[in-house]
Amino acid sequence: MNYILFDGTVRNALLPFTYTRPVADIRIGILTIREKWEKFLNYTTTTVTEDYLSDKYPMVELEENILINASFLPNKEIVKKIKKLKSNQAILYNDEVIAFFTTATQEEVDFETYETVEFKEEIIRIENNCDIFSKNKEAIEADFELLTSGRESMPIPEGVNVVNPERIFIEEGAKLTFCTLNASSGPIYVGKNSEIMEGSFVRGGLALCEGAQLKMGAKVYGATTVGPYSKIGGEVNNSVIFGYSNKGHDGFLGNSVLGEWCNLGADTNTSNLKNNYAEVRLWNYETEGFARTGLQFCGLMMGDHSKCGINTMFNTGTVVGVSANIFGSGFPRNFVPSYSWGGASGFTTFLTRKAFEVSEVVMKRRGIEFTDQDKAILEHIFEETKKWRKE
Repeated sequence: MNYILFDGTVRNALLPFTYTRPVADIRIGILTIREKWEKFLNYTTTTVTEDYLSDKYPMVELEENILINASFLPNKEIVKKIKKLKSNQAILYNDEVIAFFTTATQEEVDFETYETVEFKEEIIRIENNCDIFSKNKEAIEADFELLTSGRESMPIPEGVNVVNPERIFIEEGAKLTFCTLNASSGPIYVGKNSEIMEGSFVRGGLALCEGAQLKMGAKVYGATTVGPYSKIGGEVNNSVIFGYSNKGHDGFLGNSVLGEWCNLGADTNTSNLKNNYAEVRLWNYETEGFARTGLQFCGLMMGDHSKCGINTMFNTGTVVGVSANIFGSGFPRNFVPSYSWGGASGFTTFLTRKAFEVSEVVMKRRGIEFTDQDKAILEHIFEETKKWRKE
């Protein structure tokens, strides 16, 4: 059977992160959503997504295909039902399609003609940006079980203080030096070739992915994901960093999500709670206004390739688009459009030529090529987001 992941109805609610990737490639827990599905299915997946992303994330269609809504995170129960699907059958959850069987000869899918099965058991679904951090504890727990079941952790090194060592798993090549790991409130996963430097304090759940680093004296508590090859210092609470991003110095990051290739300058701080304890409103790309989140705690949402200078202060519930560069004193506004250059005193347009120069240098440092595909995607985003910038 051929499995294809599709974005579903929530793609726009997950901007700016889905400007640069399909929904399937969002990281929550230890793994991306795609990686989770591929481990459960034991099968490589492809993607139905926006046209401008399809060169980098192509779809492979065979005679018979099962399409899966990537906003749902897999578990044993739903995977069993998906594997039993037959032609013209679909699985629904609260009227939302989770998966359906189709053939290459079907030009259109009409669910009115499908036999539907209602999925009534518990399942995690990512419907908006806040879900990425607010449901991260559940996702870390699920991924920890998926990745460590039946396996033996590398030994905990001498000099490392631990609480609940049975909930700590260390992959090969990880380095831990004179740090404290407390897994009493959630599991701690220390990925391959990652590092926790001396003086770091960790309270689970934590997903420290491959090659990631907690710098000296870091204070990280749950549930937090530090994506591959990211570097983290200072204080971090209940945040998700997708990968290749840095918050290498002191400062607070809480209830936040950072995409890839982001950098927070030294002593950057995010507010995650309003002074009056009121509900946080967050920029909504669909309504083009600020929408209620139902949350009291919500920090920073920062899209791929965005950066900020030293001592930057982000107000509660700030959304920063793709390839923005923020600096200067004072609080920048709560919505910073993609390709903005400036800060509290005002913004100009960060031209693609200059933005691409930065991306190329940053990615080359990690041994990754900034490809023509990447440029084409970012150029499309520049044009698509023009309406929100003051030229």
